[in-house]
Amino acid sequence: MRVFKTRSDAAEACRTGKVSVNGTSSKPSREIKCGDTVAVRKMQVTYTYKVLELVSSRQPAKNVPEYALDMTPQSERDKLLVPRETIFITRDRGTGRPTKKERREIDGLMDDLTFYYDEEDD
Repeated sequence: MRVFKTRSDAAEACRTGKVSVNGTSSKPSREIKCGDTVAVRKMQVTYTYKVLELVSSRQPAKNVPEYALDMTPQSERDKLLVPRETIFITRDRGTGRPTKKERREIDGLMDDLTFYYDEEDD
């Protein structure tokens, strides 16, 4: 359904329990039927889709609404905005790109935040 960029990413998500079909954990080889509800946890958001139609081959992204209905509640989508609202990093104009040390500090801060949200989901 084009939730993940690659098949290997999708398979890994299934193996780690981030994908469920009709409320039960799913394996990568599980076949779905019309009417099934698929829940996918990516970062801190759980996306929910209802299968409307099965397709036999890869489809363009613009065709996704024809075979999958996005039922993700707005409260889940709002979780994507939380990090942007709580973290504000300022840099003086004209200082250029961050140094290696500054980049590590920024990445460490973001990793801590991601870990916090992953813990919250469990």
